[in-house]
Amino acid sequence: MKSYKFSQVDVFAKDAYRGNPVAVVHDADALTSDEMHCFARWTNLSETTFLLNPDNDDADYRLRIFTPEGELPFAGHPTLGSCHAWLEAGGLAASEGFVVQECEAGLVRVRKGSEGLAFAAPPVLRSGPLGSELVARLMTALNLPDEALVAHQWVDNGPGWCALQLDSARRVLDVVPDMAALGDACLGLVGAFPPGSASDFEVRAFVPSLGVPEDPVTGSLNASIAQWLIREGRASERYVASQGTVIGRAGQIRVSKEQDTLWVGGETRTCIRGTATL
Repeated sequence: MKSYKFSQVDVFAKDAYRGNPVAVVHDADALTSDEMHCFARWTNLSETTFLLNPDNDDADYRLRIFTPEGELPFAGHPTLGSCHAWLEAGGLAASEGFVVQECEAGLVRVRKGSEGLAFAAPPVLRSGPLGSELVARLMTALNLPDEALVAHQWVDNGPGWCALQLDSARRVLDVVPDMAALGDACLGLVGAFPPGSASDFEVRAFVPSLGVPEDPVTGSLNASIAQWLIREGRASERYVASQGTVIGRAGQIRVSKEQDTLWVGGETRTCIRGTATL
């Protein structure tokens, strides 16, 4: 057994304990995949991450990301929370203006601004409309009428996301899903608020097959939904989404498209510091 520096970082909320926490283990190169997964199951958070020395010369650090059920190639709030922990521990980026994270999905840039950290959204691995049978199954699992659906799309940037746009944010907030009926779907919902609201969209994420029935705030999903909505003219190139409302969180995700890069960001803060014995 060995002690490792440990941080638990709250991501995507103005106030502590209202966003999505990520457990971060520092200097974790000596840990095996099984040891990492065992600890991730024990924390029982949506994601637990492990900071490692990079393999790629262009990266500042390497990150492995685990849910209670397995490893992910990329995830958004763990990227921001882990970068926050790395910087707080004295990490110095080789590049001016941004940190470069290496993960299974490739290299991801993270920049620091006046409103917190933001990551450059990776490209989606799968896009296009969902199949009619899948749409029907999802709508049944959500107990929604056909008229509630505006559009649907594969928005997979690693975890396997598919998304449904509903006719309003209120409709998104009112959904009570049948988790068993969702099966292995990694499902995102998005709906627009009326003009003049504090947020432009409400987002919810359901991933029961990964041990996360409803994720509080989801960076990867918001990134790929934004790429879809902006590409099809369903959202402006700069907007704010809220998430986690139904489960007592107050996530706020800031999206901005600048030239060819889509940035997804929010506030980060360390709520727990200590050591983990693994």
